Amino acid sequence: MAFKKITIMFLSEGARKVRQIKVPKCFFIVFVLAAFCGGGFLTWMVRDYREVKSEVPELTRLRRENQQQRVQLLALSQKIDQVNGKMQQLREFDHKLKVMVNMEVDEEDGPFLGMGGSNTSAFDPDQSVEKTHRNLVRLMHQSLETLDEEVAICTRDKQELFKYLENQKAMLRSTPSVWPTKGWISSGFGQRVSPFTNKKEFHQGLDICTRKETPIVAPADGMVSAVGSNYGYGKMITLKHGNGLKTRYAHLHKILVKKGEYVERGQTIALVGNTGRTTGPHLHYEVHLNGMPVNPMRYILD
Repeated sequence: MAFKKITIMFLSEGARKVRQIKVPKCFFIVFVLAAFCGGGFLTWMVRDYREVKSEVPELTRLRRENQQQRVQLLALSQKIDQVNGKMQQLREFDHKLKVMVNMEVDEEDGPFLGMGGSNTSAFDPDQSVEKTHRNLVRLMHQSLETLDEEVAICTRDKQELFKYLENQKAMLRSTPSVWPTKGWISSGFGQRVSPFTNKKEFHQGLDICTRKETPIVAPADGMVSAVGSNYGYGKMITLKHGNGLKTRYAHLHKILVKKGEYVERGQTIALVGNTGRTTGPHLHYEVHLNGMPVNPMRYILD
């Protein structure tokens, strides 16, 4: 049965001749099957081609977005690098400030810990987008962790510097630096001839001559530690300024503050007089450092 033949006749139009071809039946079946399979394969190819062709615009869009992402990632990495650079400048500026104000500099303060974000190796065009993302995320985490440490260090440094400057400000405000009253010096600090005994004596302060009832101001912030009078000094005030500094004002006409009161630099505390042992209206002004009288001129800046 497998070797039975099938006769195929070809009739040409207008011709009387008939051509016949006899082929084995099995060949015909194989041919039909091959034609069927070929048609199916061709149909699949056409359909697959159409699907691929329909995805071309989407692939083009994805490629464009990937390129844009690469550019954005590189820009973000460079931005991190710029932030690192600014943090470095900030640390250097803090160091200069500490040196300028004679603040103790921590020897453990090393160079800036930040690392550059614009590592070009992370943006190799031959790498996949996923790998590029992983590299960037790794670098960003490293940089951000370092920046967190730097922010904490800078915050600590700023707090220390602020505290130090506040202390310095308080110290300056509590250090006598201005004239306690307007006038002229009739007797300076040190050895002099007493106007009462004509003998040499040590004068512990300045005698500033001026008109009676001229205002006397506190030359620095402080607290009134003593208010009273005696035969030599007459009416007097003592201010305690801290850091071992005290100032004394004698021969006063009127006292305008009370013991224990806090006064500020420039505040009027009394009026010039001639009480006590004196030859005329003037202010006797003393400065004491750690219990010892010192020249008040060392504490007058203007």
